[in-house]
Amino acid sequence: MPQITLPDGSARQFANPVSVFDVAADIGAGLAKAALAGVVDGELVDTSHVIENDAALAIVTNKSDEALPLIRHSTAHLLAQAVKQLYPEAQVTIGPVIDDGFYYDFAYERSFTPEDFEAIEKRMAELASSGDKIERSTLSRDEAKAFFKELGEDYKAEIIDSIPSNETLSLYKQGDFTDLCRGPHVPNTNHLKAFKLTKLAGAYWRGDSNNQMLQRIYGTAFADKKALKTHLNNIAEAEKRDHRKIGKKLNLFHLQEEAPGMVFWHPRGWAIYQAVEQYMRARQVEDGYLEINTPQVVDYSLWEKSGHADKFGDNMFNVETDDRRYAVKPMNCPCHVQVFNQGLKSYRDLPLRYAEFGSCHRNEMSGALHGIMRVRAFTQDDGHIFCAEKDIQSEVAKFIEFLHKVYADFGFTDIIYRLSTRPPERVGSDEAWDRAEKALAVALDSANLPWEELPGEGAFYGPKIEFSLRDCIGRVWQCGTMQVDFSMPGRLDASFVAESGEKEVPVMLHRATIGSFERFIGILIEQHEGRLPLWLAPVQAVVLNITDKHAAYVEEVAKIMQNSGLRTECDLRNEKIGFKIREWTLERVPYLLVAGEREVANREVAVRTRSGEDLGTFSIDDIQQKLLTEVASRASSAVEE
Repeated sequence: MPQITLPDGSARQFANPVSVFDVAADIGAGLAKAALAGVVDGELVDTSHVIENDAALAIVTNKSDEALPLIRHSTAHLLAQAVKQLYPEAQVTIGPVIDDGFYYDFAYERSFTPEDFEAIEKRMAELASSGDKIERSTLSRDEAKAFFKELGEDYKAEIIDSIPSNETLSLYKQGDFTDLCRGPHVPNTNHLKAFKLTKLAGAYWRGDSNNQMLQRIYGTAFADKKALKTHLNNIAEAEKRDHRKIGKKLNLFHLQEEAPGMVFWHPRGWAIYQAVEQYMRARQVEDGYLEINTPQVVDYSLWEKSGHADKFGDNMFNVETDDRRYAVKPMNCPCHVQVFNQGLKSYRDLPLRYAEFGSCHRNEMSGALHGIMRVRAFTQDDGHIFCAEKDIQSEVAKFIEFLHKVYADFGFTDIIYRLSTRPPERVGSDEAWDRAEKALAVALDSANLPWEELPGEGAFYGPKIEFSLRDCIGRVWQCGTMQVDFSMPGRLDASFVAESGEKEVPVMLHRATIGSFERFIGILIEQHEGRLPLWLAPVQAVVLNITDKHAAYVEEVAKIMQNSGLRTECDLRNEKIGFKIREWTLERVPYLLVAGEREVANREVAVRTRSGEDLGTFSIDDIQQKLLTEVASRASSAVEE
């Protein structure tokens, strides 16, 4: 006689074991129709799952947090079913849910085409509308292997070979299609109403380049067509904002095969980089950081002692010379401890805040590289704070305030906060972890910030706060971090003299605000679609002449602007002024300053914005002051687009 406790605290008694669906039906017919799954004592299960004992139950509907991955998982099976019906010789392999949808890998003798996509989507829609039940069954490992072998699904049989022999496997059947899957799934296919296949890619079986190349079909799915439409619009918007396309169009940077994952910055791109670096340097000085610089190549023994060789060894670039092994640094923290260790430190010296624009190299897999967002050579706005344990909370609070100012200046105000707590494998006492986690939580609460906990996601040496930015089309970028480290200072022999006169090991706070310069600049380019605010724009103004006799004046104006620190170019080409204005507008330069006969006579310029707005005429001094004031304000959108 199970008693089912619902999320509102109410309870229902049943005379016999009862399924999730039966409970939903007992509550109401509408809920039974909407039910996609259930959460029984914290575990997501099918609506057919039978509850035999007292349990807590939440019914999952389209409005539940669990609904979207459930719908996408079931849609991946719908995709596989459609492919098998249309192309019976294709073999199915795996089809997981990913961040923005799902994919399924297929082994098929010919390449799929856009015309195939149309046919597959059409068949998926037909199968969804059929309302076939999705039913779970179980088989022993050997029975399941024999079942898929008989179907000719060799990849499924190979997957089963890797599963322990004593496990019972679950299969899900819908219509004429059965797949190996842990589940759960929606109860029938008519819950799958809004989906779209998005792209095709190649993928090696089990990620091994020695194996066969498969065809990966990506797709996405939502609970309703309105959400799908919004998502597809965001995809189109993201493609339009792709930093790689804009970087090439605006001549900002390039990458080439001779240096994979390493950026060749062009003059205009480097101007953006320098603007970001100079800004961060000024902010860090204001906040009490001491800037340092540490070597690029360090003896491998330091990385072994710090623990990075074990954790990052496969991603480190190594070099040998003079019978010694070195590593190009993948991060800056061990080197910062070396700076701290020079000279005796007292409690009076703490907190000690070091900052470095540290150039790092990591041997990322070539398939993971993505423009300047994911590279092998990058620069971090790295910082490490050495402090006593009692100062953790105050230093974290100070950093959060600093981070908010920085993000606001770059135009980001929608920030997501996550606190990652102790993992199963960790160093340090539980009492120390308690204090560190509490300090981070108190710092977030004291700033009145909403945050979520990520249990078990902390580093082995301490908990951390992750700061993520949400951009103008809803994408989330994890940039900043604050990590509490109990381990590395001791491993690398750091100490200070406490008030008691005894030596103590300092706590090391790892912090980054924007993270990788390369990635952050990519985010900025996509956030603004290349129309960077004036203070970040690589060319802030261009001065244009109407005829050749105005050239000397244009050069004079450009020089005056340049001497005041404004990044200004002049265009003296023998082209019509309308043509030049169009070209520089496409270059997304914030201000176009035009000089003709009247402007030269009055020592003025006619001012236009890149959005096409005519601001009228300004004296040289007035337009110079206008631009300098706007730069100083760091307005994120002072120029109307």
